[in-house]
Parts: sequence; C-alpha cells; structure tokens
Amino acid sequence: MLRFLTAGESHGKCLIAIIEGFPAGLKVDIPFINQELKRRQAGYGRGERMKIESDEVEILSGVRLGRTTSAPITLKITNRDFPNWEDIMSIEERTVQRVLVPRPGHADLTGYLKYDLDDLRDVIERASARETAIRVAVGALAKLLLKEFNIDIFSFTVSIGKVNSLVEGDWEEIKRKAEASVLRCPDGEAERKMIEEIEVAKSKGDSLGGIFQVVALGVPAGLGSYVHWDRRLDALLALAIMSIPAVKGVEFGLGFASSSLHGSEVQDEILYDKREGYFRLTNRAGGIEGGMSNGEPIIIRGAVKPIPTLSKPLHSIHIETKESVPAHKERADVCVVPSAGVIAEAMTAWVLADAFLEKFGSDCLEDIRIAYESYIQRLKRM
Repeated sequence: MLRFLTAGESHGKCLIAIIEGFPAGLKVDIPFINQELKRRQAGYGRGERMKIESDEVEILSGVRLGRTTSAPITLKITNRDFPNWEDIMSIEERTVQRVLVPRPGHADLTGYLKYDLDDLRDVIERASARETAIRVAVGALAKLLLKEFNIDIFSFTVSIGKVNSLVEGDWEEIKRKAEASVLRCPDGEAERKMIEEIEVAKSKGDSLGGIFQVVALGVPAGLGSYVHWDRRLDALLALAIMSIPAVKGVEFGLGFASSSLHGSEVQDEILYDKREGYFRLTNRAGGIEGGMSNGEPIIIRGAVKPIPTLSKPLHSIHIETKESVPAHKERADVCVVPSAGVIAEAMTAWVLADAFLEKFGSDCLEDIRIAYESYIQRLKRM
C-alpha cells in the first residue's frame, strides 16, 4: 500500500513529504517534477506569493543513481520566503505579534477552538493551501509510475465565476489547448471572458471560484473494488479531491446532472468487438462503475469556492476583545481554479497509482510490468 505524510508550514523553512511503499526501479525525472510544481504556480489571478516562490524539489532519500530503491522517499521544497518570516516562525520561544481575528471561510476560528491556541497563526500556517505544493511533487512521482503503463492524467478549467467554457475536440487537442492557456481553459473565447471576470472581482477586492475537470486516460478496467466501501475507486478519488483546500464538491461523469435524467439517459450500453473486446460508445459514468475503473477515461470534476481571504475583508470578531472588526488579511489569490486542477491531477495520480500497485504488485517495476501485461492479455481473451 502506498502512503505519504507531509510536514511544514506556509512560511516555515520548507515543506517535506515522506513516501512509503513506492516500488524499486522507477527512473526519477526531477525536471518533470519541477515542471509540475511550476504548473501549480501558474494561472491568471494568482497572488504575490507566486512571484516570491519558485518551487523546486530536493530528494533526500529513497532514490539512488536516478532510480527508486523501494526505501522511503523523502521530498523537500524550500520556502524562499522564510527569511522574511524567520522571527515570526521561530522554533524558539519569543514574543511576536499574534493574529487574533479569524477569517470567515478559513480554518482559523475552528482550529483555535479545537486546539486551545492563543495565536491564529498556528492554524493559518498549516491549514494553508501552500501545503499542496509538496503534494504536487508526490503526485508527480505517481505520474511517472503511471506513465510507464501509458496512463496519462491532465486537467482543464470548465468554468470561472459565471463563465462556462465549451470544450470540443479529442483529448489530445483539449490537453494541448489547456496547457497553452493562462487559465488552463481550452476555449479561447471563454478564457477571455474569464479574465474579464477576474479583473472585475480583483477591482472590487473580491475573489472567484469555478470548476475544473481531471481526465485520466489509459486506466485499465478493474482498479478498485466493490467488496468494501473503503476500496471503491470513486470513493477514494472523491476523498483525495475533497482534501484540496477550497474544493466543495466532486462528481464523476454526468455527476449531479444524472439525478434529473431517466436511467436510459444515464447508463452506458455495453458493446463487444473481437479486436477491441468490451467497449462503450458513451462515458456517462465517468469511467467508474461499481467502485471500479471500467476501461473508459476517468472523468472527475471539482467545484472550487472563491478564496476566503479578501483584499476587502469581511466582518469578523476579535477573539480576545470580542469586538466586531474586519477579518485578518494575508496575501491571497483572486482565483485558483487552474492551480486546483493541477493539484487534483496529483491527487488523482496518487490514488490511481495506489490502486494500480494493489492490483499488480509493488516490489519492483519489472514484476509489476509482467503482472500488468499478463492481465491485459487475459482481458483480451475474455
């Protein structure tokens, strides 16, 4: 079983991840990991922090001579902004200015109540979406593993605010257009309107949310299981996507729209061809049936709420005086939907890699490849 833990604060020295259960023999492409980190930082509507940080991964263990060894892998991303926060984030005891006004929509108030803290900074630093940078590095390793078996994962922006995109063409064309877009939107006309929406929100000191879509191509049928609730692939993916800060909803395939349709409009009819085997002409299920991948592209959408830190803060309460005051303000973005899509790619890759290794073994790449190819051949005979 794959698992990872992260550590570090938004303005601390660094972010760390320790990965356990990764197979031996995978060639590690560090430039690819750094490119994934760069993709997370890009996007129209990002804040000043992205101009300070230029994330790069450092591998501290588990990789030797360019390949994984099966030992725990340790990843590190240095926070370049730390020197400006060294006093505030000091490990040693000292007097610093405390944050005493929680921000609506953040973890600030509930974290303060739960952990009996006297400074909201303790919540802010760990609950920050900055933590997702190291998750993208972890997901990049999972992507490298899945690429060995021709599984490709990408994302694009479906909507921002009230502007919806019209996505047309094959998957490769959609991916190419998304990667060339500052909003990861393959619809150029919609992108123009989205940028206008972001500028209006920014001028008002406000923020915008939207919807991203993740697509996983080449996933074989049979990952996940129906036998227990915690082995269902869609449940595991939903958990992973919902763990991303600001994501408030997840759907697969038709998702919520299927609730208003007839069964005949929702299910994907099954066909058979001697060369292709079993296949479907539609993919309304989003590539998952009964908690298992069915061989079709996996389609996931995530709804991202507007970022709660606003340049014109909402009303809040001072936790000591109980006076009504404007909420605390941190540096923040206007819109993070494109970046949330990249983070969702990473989390999707991680869940699929874990399910893949559960099915085909996890000791070394060569054994996994033999098991995978044997399975694919068996499916062709059925």
